[in-house]
Amino acid sequence: MGILAQFGESLTLSSNAHVDPAVLIGFALFVVFFSLIAGGALYIIVALCLARIFKKAGVEPWIAWVPIYNGWKMLEIGGQQGYWAVLAIFPVISIVSAVYIYIAMYHIGKKLGKDATFVLVGICLPIVWYIWLAVDKSRWHDKASSARSLAK
Repeated sequence: MGILAQFGESLTLSSNAHVDPAVLIGFALFVVFFSLIAGGALYIIVALCLARIFKKAGVEPWIAWVPIYNGWKMLEIGGQQGYWAVLAIFPVISIVSAVYIYIAMYHIGKKLGKDATFVLVGICLPIVWYIWLAVDKSRWHDKASSARSLAK
């Protein structure tokens, strides 16, 4: 018997089994609780890292804790229009917004002395990108990138 046939048979057998609704509810609550904890931890890590990046760029670090405004400021220090952070909440426009975010990440990396290929870390592993830029000893060089300067 082939592997696919065995898999299909196991699905058929398990679909006839009775599952206690309390177990399903408990599992769903566990998933929701775990997602909230993981999401909150991820938000705290990104906000802490972004606050350090903002401090290097001469932007007030508290802005990193304000959800949409932190994206707006990140886009601005990366030389892009900040309103793309607001437009990122709309489904189709968020794809275009992501491109502008990646361009801003490129310029932020350049201003912190990183190679142009460093943006690939930001695209593929954004949490690593945030942590890396936050904890390294790089300094902000406003002229390092061709992006527009941040209006203060």
